[in-house]
Amino acid sequence: MVFDILKFVFICLEVVLIFNLLIVVHELGHFLAAKWRGLVVEKFAVWFGRPIWKKTIGGVEYRLGSIPAGGFVAIPQLAPMEALEGKVEQSRDNLPPVKPLDKIIVAAAGPLFSFGLAFVMACIVWSVGKPQSEFDFPTIGYVKEGGPADKAGIRVGDVIVAVDGQPVKHFVSGTDSVKWRIVRSEGDTIAFTVKRDGQEITIPTGWTKPETSSWRRPALREVQIGPRLIPGIGFVVRGSIADKAGFQSGDLITSINGQPIFNLDEIGPLVDANRGKSLAIAVERNGAETALTLPLPPTTPEARPVDFGIEWGRTTLVYPDPVSQVKDAATSIFRMVGALFSPKSDVKAAHFSGPVGIMRLYYQIFENENGWRLALAFSVLINVNLALINLLPFPVLDGGHITLAIIEGIRRKPINVRVLEFVQTACALALIGFMLYLTFYDVGDIFSPKPPVAEKSK
Repeated sequence: MVFDILKFVFICLEVVLIFNLLIVVHELGHFLAAKWRGLVVEKFAVWFGRPIWKKTIGGVEYRLGSIPAGGFVAIPQLAPMEALEGKVEQSRDNLPPVKPLDKIIVAAAGPLFSFGLAFVMACIVWSVGKPQSEFDFPTIGYVKEGGPADKAGIRVGDVIVAVDGQPVKHFVSGTDSVKWRIVRSEGDTIAFTVKRDGQEITIPTGWTKPETSSWRRPALREVQIGPRLIPGIGFVVRGSIADKAGFQSGDLITSINGQPIFNLDEIGPLVDANRGKSLAIAVERNGAETALTLPLPPTTPEARPVDFGIEWGRTTLVYPDPVSQVKDAATSIFRMVGALFSPKSDVKAAHFSGPVGIMRLYYQIFENENGWRLALAFSVLINVNLALINLLPFPVLDGGHITLAIIEGIRRKPINVRVLEFVQTACALALIGFMLYLTFYDVGDIFSPKPPVAEKSK
């Protein structure tokens, strides 16, 4: 019990450390650029809320807040940010004017530092390796009977080459995966190009979306297929059904109720046939056989898959070069944003994660035995995300500051302070409202976690 509490505290500290590192480095870029270009810097704050420590050095108030989430730099000459950062000590009217170019440099420095940190972390990943499932290949290991894929004629053993004409490399991971291409599809049918018996054939397939509660994220498209995996356990979620039953990372399921198991797709029918009962499961662990008992909840009216809390598939280390990591991260973000703004896409703002969701993902990552490797790889994506999102031309964001500075340069006179304050405050409130909107769904995910990818139909 004491060990579990200490482990929980340690993981929480790791999450806070790495999450805040990403934000503070971004803000450090603004701070150093502002000092370089001669702008007045009033505050450099790590964390928000009432300060628990502060000290003024060289005219800058350095502070540590009481809410461990990010930080900010107060630069009154850049733009009025009182809505987020509190009242400034010096009026903008009493400060010397700043050239538009200097404003652009200061605003762009934050995203530049985020890109830089992403590249540094990508170099570390290149050196120490990134865990990747050995079995995340686009080979079908499960087709739900009566589901859209089954009705269309897709079979177990088919190797998916492309979805809607777009080539796929993986079944689950990234935006070049089968999972993403299904979610991103926009037509009434989804065209699967599969390799079967040495030939490629294209099969148009229907899709379905399960019903979800109003406080859950909207459901996305499924064709109800799953990847082919050997029944090896890569990760067990802490506190899950599998964790309580004694399953461990690295276990290989060899039999269920005395029936030998060779493929993961053999487990689903046995689970469905024994809802409300217990399964006697034999696993191979460190070369010896271990007997476990897994209780199953009763079936539900929606017949949703059981959330065991298992990530299937053992992992191996891969060593992608830094440029490809940053490029893949940027490509993923552009594809996600493109899906968000496509009128025919099912991907909505509710499917994105806010700070709570991101920190929850970090927590789950750190529970893995390769937690720091996974966290570094994930941080490359988050840093690139932070940089690109901040470059959007939306007031309050860095891209908004750059846009306003360009407008000021074209007009050859500053934008009216009162207009600027109104726009900045309105956009700040809109941003806060959007974060609360995402947090609503992030909290819903905590109390109603979704089944692991390999266990639920796609």
